[in-house]
Amino acid sequence: MKIKVCGMKYMENMLSVAQLYPDYMGFIFYEQSARHFIGPMPQLPDSVKKTGVFVNEPIPQLLEMVRKYELKAVQLHGDESTAYCEELISLAGPGLEIIKAFSMSSDFDFNLLDPYSGLCDYFLFDTKGKNRGGNGLLFDWNILKRYPLEKPFFLSGGIGLSAFPLLDEFLKSPASKYCYAIDVNSKFEIEPGLKRIEELKVFFKQIENKN
Repeated sequence: MKIKVCGMKYMENMLSVAQLYPDYMGFIFYEQSARHFIGPMPQLPDSVKKTGVFVNEPIPQLLEMVRKYELKAVQLHGDESTAYCEELISLAGPGLEIIKAFSMSSDFDFNLLDPYSGLCDYFLFDTKGKNRGGNGLLFDWNILKRYPLEKPFFLSGGIGLSAFPLLDEFLKSPASKYCYAIDVNSKFEIEPGLKRIEELKVFFKQIENKN
């Protein structure tokens, strides 16, 4: 099970998180986010995939950030169309992972995913809320029992230490078959963008014991 720590903002805190060797670290390039990242970005271990989080960003600006910060993955957290994804793939070339996020609710239509399946490397399922992300709320993971595809996905939305018993139960269930990574953010924060390192250490250990 992979781990992504998202919403990084402060230099020393980034370096501390990087020392835990998450598989992905997320930097939010969305001005309306309280975790909006404006740089600079530290040198990270090669094993950590720097991931840019974008919301309906014009592709030229997105690719500029990919080049500037040497991003290895982009997370599309807005209303990006399949045509947008096709153009991004064409212009970015090989090697850039594409994660397409979807906001989940009890009436989510899983048919929406199929057109994107061949255009992204992963889906990310987050809680539907007033913000594009970082709402700090769990969604009902039982919804994923209806997941009809084999595309691996990131599980996101309000996951913290207190949710680990539920997460443990989910990871033992058939609904987690294609769960590739756990995405954590707001539940490990002192303030937006500033992570609690000791709590992250505990979480990493819990996930390690599951693997």
